[in-house]
Amino acid sequence: MDSAGQDINLNSPNKGLLSDSMTDVPVDTAVAAQTPAVEGLTEAEEEELRAELAKVEEEIVTLRQVLAAKERHCAELKRKLGLSALEGLKQNLSRSWHDVQVSNAYVKTSEKLGEWNEKVTQSDLYKKTQETLSQAGQKTSAALSTVGSAISRKLGDMRNSATFKSFEDRVGNIKFPQ
Repeated sequence: MDSAGQDINLNSPNKGLLSDSMTDVPVDTAVAAQTPAVEGLTEAEEEELRAELAKVEEEIVTLRQVLAAKERHCAELKRKLGLSALEGLKQNLSRSWHDVQVSNAYVKTSEKLGEWNEKVTQSDLYKKTQETLSQAGQKTSAALSTVGSAISRKLGDMRNSATFKSFEDRVGNIKFPQ
């Protein structure tokens, strides 16, 4: 098998070096030799086409090797610059999110959700619910404020009581003996 035929072998060490966007697959010349030539070609024309095919396949192999070398060089430069795969992924995600945001589907969905939001917030049921929740919040806030004031007042009264003063004096005497 020739070197061009080895590139399509899945066990080839070059398998990871091929770009997903490549659509050219080298033709195995042994298979091509078995295929009958198109009728109407002279033997000289057929031989010329086979030679050109071999040349093009060699160029494809060379280009793949050059591409692999360039990819390795690119990876090395990114490593030296501190650009990680995570940074590339982050950029790709950011670009993809931007593409989603400007897509027709996203724009139309956003517009429709905006319309629904407008309808919901203008409905009587929403307004009544909002008003009820607002009143409940105000009443809860007032109640908590009253409870807080009562607790504060009771603590103040307790601190001024004779029992607390006596307790405070004893603790002070333990802490700071005279």
